[in-house]
Amino acid sequence: MRELHEEMRQRFTPLPGAVAAWHGRVSREEWRAWLVRLHGHQARLIALWGTDRRAREHVFEVHAALLLDGALLWFSLAVDPDHPEYPGLSDLYPAGDRMQRALADMLGVSAVDAEDTRPWLRHGAWPAAWFPLRADADVAAGFAAVADDYPFVTVTGDGVHEIPVGPVHAGTIEPGHFRFSVLGERILRLEERLGYKHKAIEKLMEGRSLVEGVALAGRISGDSTVAYAWAYAQATESATGTAVPERALWLRGLLLERERIANHLGDLGALGNDAGFAFALAQFSALKEIWLRRQAQIFGHRYLMDRIVPGGVTSDIDGAAARAMIEDGRRLEQDVRQLRAICDDHAGVQDRFVGTGIVAPDLARRLGLCGMAARASGQTVDLRRALPIVPYDRLDVAVATQEAGDVAARVSVRFEEILESLRLCARVLESLPAGPVRVEPASRIVEPRTAGCVEGWRGEVLIAIESSEDGRIERLHAHDPSWQNWPLLEHAVIGNIVPDFPLINKSFNLSYSGHDL
Repeated sequence: MRELHEEMRQRFTPLPGAVAAWHGRVSREEWRAWLVRLHGHQARLIALWGTDRRAREHVFEVHAALLLDGALLWFSLAVDPDHPEYPGLSDLYPAGDRMQRALADMLGVSAVDAEDTRPWLRHGAWPAAWFPLRADADVAAGFAAVADDYPFVTVTGDGVHEIPVGPVHAGTIEPGHFRFSVLGERILRLEERLGYKHKAIEKLMEGRSLVEGVALAGRISGDSTVAYAWAYAQATESATGTAVPERALWLRGLLLERERIANHLGDLGALGNDAGFAFALAQFSALKEIWLRRQAQIFGHRYLMDRIVPGGVTSDIDGAAARAMIEDGRRLEQDVRQLRAICDDHAGVQDRFVGTGIVAPDLARRLGLCGMAARASGQTVDLRRALPIVPYDRLDVAVATQEAGDVAARVSVRFEEILESLRLCARVLESLPAGPVRVEPASRIVEPRTAGCVEGWRGEVLIAIESSEDGRIERLHAHDPSWQNWPLLEHAVIGNIVPDFPLINKSFNLSYSGHDL
């Protein structure tokens, strides 16, 4: 490993900023060689995306970001626009399969020898030869609807039948299609299709100033607005060489942990309800509502939108607010511990949770599961420890893990993470340094390619930005951890009964919006 790190330092350029990161351009041969080597050292694929650089350099570029031993490695491969192909990576990183398909849909650059070449984000809404992320894409042409007959994988055999669910659902959730192959009530296979509500986030970012872009970044996936805004702010602050006040960084940590707590509270209530225990839904919903109301009172927004901006944060707190939040945390800890004991002792709940929706640790590792769901399957990666930034480098975050990989394990990790986040919030509030909470970001660009990466409540949120000399966004790629985790849901349901799917699905609670930019 030491030899690999030394070669990285010699071959790649360190990027400025809070996150330890390197970037470099590689040849076609180096691209594959580096992927193989990094895979051998247990590096984890974070994201794969592309850029149209034909106007300036007459190439497309394909980018890969991987996490290795406390550092983010971002390398780029130039691709001939007359032969827009590159060596694929899905044989090494299965989570990259859908990323490759999305890259082909959006930019028209395809992975050589890819096993699955079906469209992923391109539904019947735009022609096959139209690529929205190309600089010369005619927006009007993209609205020419074409027939779309997606070739789902079929399972045959006596008694096997299919159950299609969605993309329109009964609740107020975003669209996604689930195609079940079942025998009786037992699930033999699940195949998902997502991308029904493409919002053109990446295209809308083009030409915006670095300061303007944060509002849109914070709305990529509304339940993770803090994580996205912080990752975006990291990238822009790195691009401009902006030094953020320490108090602002500690307040960002507070906001991120409060976001984690709110989402876990909501999910624990929904999981109880899916297990037929409406008492849990009522109790956790009340606790979440109290938590959100406090956020609205102190920070001005229930879900903390627009609180993090390049250069710092937009809300400060006084001593009275800090004391109120500390007292809230103490009461919530007591309530959560009591509710956990009730759920653990409820035979009906445990019968639904234990042994349901299993993702074994080895499968989680091989397929790249990340975040809270991965930690419930024996994986220990948490960017709060793996890429520690202020204030996490001083908080000694305890990573909650389980080995069983079932719904019960994912519930247990949620409980543990709430308790740990409450501890972290109290530490931040008790140790909050004095000083300003925001500075005006510098206008000059010191590094045109930068990245930010934050451990959101689902897992790693990445923002990669390529900016122009005048401080405008030429290309922004946002990556949600749901890209890694949706395929694992397909594995988790195999062998379970159809009525358990809502429970298993909620135990992951993946983002449609973050997946479909």
